[in-house]
Amino acid sequence: MPSARRQTVYSKVSVKSQTVLPAEVRERLRIKPGDRLRYVIDETGVRIERGAPNEEDDPFATFTEWASDADDEAYADL
Repeated sequence: MPSARRQTVYSKVSVKSQTVLPAEVRERLRIKPGDRLRYVIDETGVRIERGAPNEEDDPFATFTEWASDADDEAYADL
């Protein structure tokens, strides 16, 4: 099995927490203006993926701290 070529590229985070995706990342993910990104966070780190074009916006997706059973029960009738 051929080994995967590993490359390291960097970008800088601005004071507004914004960054530019390096050209190598945009090319690898085939990202163009208007495309969506998905950040997958797990115990091994953070992975950036190209988001599916039909994924709907979930405004609460980043609020996982409110995703406990107690929260589900408390907000079930809202």
